[in-house]
Amino acid sequence: MHLPTEPLALFWFRRDLRLEDNHALYRALESGHKVMAVFIFDQNILRPLSGGPDPRVQFIHQELRRLKKEMANWGSDLSVFHGDPLEVISELAEQMDVRALYANRDYEPYARKRDEAIHRYLEGKEIPFKGYKDHVVFDRSEVVKKDGKPYTVFSPYMRKWKEHLKEHPIVHWPSLDHLYDLLPMKPQALIPLEEMGFVPQEPAFPERVTQQKLLKDYHKTRDIPSVQGTSRLSLHLRFGTISIRQCAQMGEEHNEKWLNELIWRDFYQMIIYHFPRSVNQAFKPAYDAIEWEENEAHFTAWCEGRTGYPLVDAGMRELNATGFMHNRVRMVTASFLTKHLLIDWKRGERYFAAKLLDFELASNVGGWQWAASSGCDAAPYFRVFNPHLQLQKFDPKLEYVQKWIPEWGSSKYPEPIVDHKMARERVLARYQKALKK
Repeated sequence: MHLPTEPLALFWFRRDLRLEDNHALYRALESGHKVMAVFIFDQNILRPLSGGPDPRVQFIHQELRRLKKEMANWGSDLSVFHGDPLEVISELAEQMDVRALYANRDYEPYARKRDEAIHRYLEGKEIPFKGYKDHVVFDRSEVVKKDGKPYTVFSPYMRKWKEHLKEHPIVHWPSLDHLYDLLPMKPQALIPLEEMGFVPQEPAFPERVTQQKLLKDYHKTRDIPSVQGTSRLSLHLRFGTISIRQCAQMGEEHNEKWLNELIWRDFYQMIIYHFPRSVNQAFKPAYDAIEWEENEAHFTAWCEGRTGYPLVDAGMRELNATGFMHNRVRMVTASFLTKHLLIDWKRGERYFAAKLLDFELASNVGGWQWAASSGCDAAPYFRVFNPHLQLQKFDPKLEYVQKWIPEWGSSKYPEPIVDHKMARERVLARYQKALKK
């Protein structure tokens, strides 16, 4: 790569893979310097995933190709690297006249540690590292209690969030209007997936569209797994190929119930920032004393969708086959693992983390701790989903079940691996014992 000699600003794409309404990109383009855009395939994240196909890495690779084509229209390019981000950024800073690094904030523990290390390095070079809010509507401490402490219960947080929105309407960042300030560059080949240890595949990803018609009936269809009743935008929100601000505006205009789901997303991002220990520990410390079962046969049956509970099994088979699971079914399967099988929520969280296309640490941990009753604003421990009633309520015609369990109703479908009544009594006794300590 031919390195420029003129002063420039670096913009670092992370979980914001779009040119439109991109906050930090807009700030970089307004800096008065030409902007060199970079993306880094972080070897610290990718190394444990390599050795085969990974649909999420494939999705990122696909979106980087799109970005490179879009930037080529402006006579520029996206420079893509594979390595340790600190080493890549420090090498660029050594070789070029970098006046500032711009990026949108990431609140996950690893990302914060990584960014702090890069900040310390650049501070020593007198290069500012400028971070901006982009993948949430409201930042880590924008919606807090009167005493400045973070909310740990969703309902008051949601009310305050909506009040804050009235006082601070959504602002879109016109980054598209300033792309002429991208650094002129000749196109470079995108690093092949094979070079990073991944096998290419051709998975089908949900389209990056704004589904206003669907949102009109979202509140009626969101809990029915047999129909396309949800937006399927979670993958695009995860990697920032669509702006959260555009989505929130859609929610404001078309469906408040969908807006509430976006507020849950902000809530969990705020929680992981203020309580990073919740990634590996119960948010409510007393719940770490629960004595979990170590039944590998039960865990394997859950993973493979062979529990004998059709809604649970259909959900797990959908996840394994597609990398997606309907949100209602996510709650049912998570509750079943933690309450019926009494298996540690962290094992289920890790399995979902490995399988979900839209995996996002904050929401995944938050959802699993909710199901296990150990998290902030979680379901009370004595609330145990009845999988039979959930099936009757949300898939009464068995359309979802029959799609994913072809042997349903035959002798090939397994008997339930646990009895619901026994499982409910066992989990209540086990939780009560732990919480009395």
